[in-house]
Amino acid sequence: MHAGQSVFSQILEYLPRWKFRECVARHDGNYHVRRFTCYDQFLAMAFAQLTYRESLRDIETCLRAQASKLYHMGWRGSVARATLADANERRPWQIWADLADFLIGEARALYAQDSFGLRLKNSVYAFDTTTIDLCLTLFPWCQFRRRKSAVKLHTLLDLRGDIPCFVAITGGSTHEVNLLDEVPLEPGSYYLLDRGFVDFVRLYRFTREHAFFVTRAKENMDYRVRESRSVDTAAGLRADQSIRLTGPLTRRKYPDLLRRVSYVDPETARRYVFLTNNFPLAALTICRLYKCRWRVELFFKWIKQYLRIKSFFGTSQNAVKTQVWIALCVYLLVAIIRKRLAVDLSMGEMLQILSVTIFEKNPILQVFSQEEFRMVQAEVHKPLPLLDF
Repeated sequence: MHAGQSVFSQILEYLPRWKFRECVARHDGNYHVRRFTCYDQFLAMAFAQLTYRESLRDIETCLRAQASKLYHMGWRGSVARATLADANERRPWQIWADLADFLIGEARALYAQDSFGLRLKNSVYAFDTTTIDLCLTLFPWCQFRRRKSAVKLHTLLDLRGDIPCFVAITGGSTHEVNLLDEVPLEPGSYYLLDRGFVDFVRLYRFTREHAFFVTRAKENMDYRVRESRSVDTAAGLRADQSIRLTGPLTRRKYPDLLRRVSYVDPETARRYVFLTNNFPLAALTICRLYKCRWRVELFFKWIKQYLRIKSFFGTSQNAVKTQVWIALCVYLLVAIIRKRLAVDLSMGEMLQILSVTIFEKNPILQVFSQEEFRMVQAEVHKPLPLLDF
């Protein structure tokens, strides 16, 4: 079925070309372009992500070494580092953001029935921000400190499948709590937030839109207990209370009741105090929900390890956002392939395999087969024979 097709070409079959053309046309991506189209640009940047390229020169050298295969892999324009740099600089990053948004919808539908550790029918999201440090001299548009620049990646992660369903890229000086205004809220869903997102005006928006949040309370919070419920101290619970804020400003910002749950971790003896606007859930479930928030921290660690988003091929804002959005498109494509082909490997293992098989002409399912993977692992870990003299 895939005779003569490279693994890279088979990956691109999962990219909806009609949607790609629609995104490019919406933002005039190919306006006055004769040779190196947006599709060529996407192929080059996706290749860089899948094979861990470190620079434009690196991309150009590797692709020229395989020049005879590029036409059959989809390229119609020659890849030169100056051409690719110009494309990343000038063509709107919104093209790739729109494409990623469509792929997010496909991926979420495939992973909708996956479990994340708790038996809840409603969607559960974790929202957090990671910072990518940059050189102030090269990236002056995103100055973060006096002598440092940075970009921030604000992500709302769907815990069913670890799919990023909302992403915003800003300069380092933008405080993450401001992005709560842009997060789309679904009635009945749960949103897990770090203590840095405690802003009662913004948290009250969750209550107005019938969504639930779980976060940690600040130590200096002024409140009055309205009701206390019995708790299982053997499970680590210390308090389950309905409270009302009493601060002169906070009581106006959040006039409704809040739920306060105090918990001591039996393993570390560390105490946590959680705030939520959900009252029906069991107190221990609230604690376990917040523990799932670490999935977004692991997601940030994963993408920094397996995707090329720590060093950038261009220094402009458009080039940086283009690279990040295309990296997310590649992540989503691999996630979609993993589900549709029922691959029993982690995302990290899949990307590692793709990085060394991208030009091979084997069926992609065979590339990801467990038998082939075990054979490769055995060869890698096979001890070297001793030399006989």
